[in-house]
Amino acid sequence: MSPAPAAFGGAVEAYLDHLRVERGLARNTLRAYASDLRLFGERAPGIAGWDRGAEPARAYLAALGRPPRPVRPSTHRRKAASIRAFYRFAYSEELIGVDVAGVLDLPRQARRLPDTLDVARVEALLAAPDPSTPTGLRDRALLELLYAAGLRISEALGLDREGLSTEGGFVRVVGKGDRERIVPVGEPALDAVGRYLVDVRPAWVGGTDAGLAHGGPLFVSRRGRRLGRMAAWRAIQDAARRAGLAEHVTPHTLRHSFATHLLEGGADLRVVQELLGHASITTTQLYTHLTGERIKQVYARAHPRA
Repeated sequence: MSPAPAAFGGAVEAYLDHLRVERGLARNTLRAYASDLRLFGERAPGIAGWDRGAEPARAYLAALGRPPRPVRPSTHRRKAASIRAFYRFAYSEELIGVDVAGVLDLPRQARRLPDTLDVARVEALLAAPDPSTPTGLRDRALLELLYAAGLRISEALGLDREGLSTEGGFVRVVGKGDRERIVPVGEPALDAVGRYLVDVRPAWVGGTDAGLAHGGPLFVSRRGRRLGRMAAWRAIQDAARRAGLAEHVTPHTLRHSFATHLLEGGADLRVVQELLGHASITTTQLYTHLTGERIKQVYARAHPRA
């Protein structure tokens, strides 16, 4: 492959600056865009003509979907979306004279319904951590908050002590794109988090939050450091095992269950969108298909002539 021309690299840098400064995208999202475009520049056939037409992008994306090692459909679609968005920016900024984005089609997205648990299984999962141990109290608090507020695991682990109002019954969350939202938290979760804050966290952070920015991390390890993703993953897997759940349970399972149970309980779709922090209602609408499937299952079991 011939190296990408300097003009391509400059256009990519300008686009990433745009995403960082004007769009305010999160660091991980920026890293994904940068990686997708770097690989496109390195591997696309005919990349020297990147600014004259869509053939380099089409050839590169077509190769991604072919054996012997085709990428997953979700990855294929993400890379195509990254490239098309880059071209849209380049054309709007007059860095290229051809509207390449206008002729690039995204691969068809397979609809995959998220994994959820019914209310009884969620209750079993939440009750699984051992309340007689400090780690069990922390893990129970984490699980309760994930389900009560529908948080992403990164949002829960990124919370500082000041982000939770036990008096007001809400949590202040900074989600994707640094978008802030306030989400109510129910009494069971507040009780579990409150017990962890009184009986466990002070000993692990040295007994005081004095001097810690924003009160320090809400969820911490035994060493008083912010709890990591792998430790949180293990906590959820251990709780699922203790609860005897056969389903594949991940941190996101509780978020999906949160949204599904709200909609099944009659919540408005726009309200669920706000609670989840979705930028687009289209993302939230996926859960309406899930509840539709549940309705069909209940009908099939309950109706005598189903």
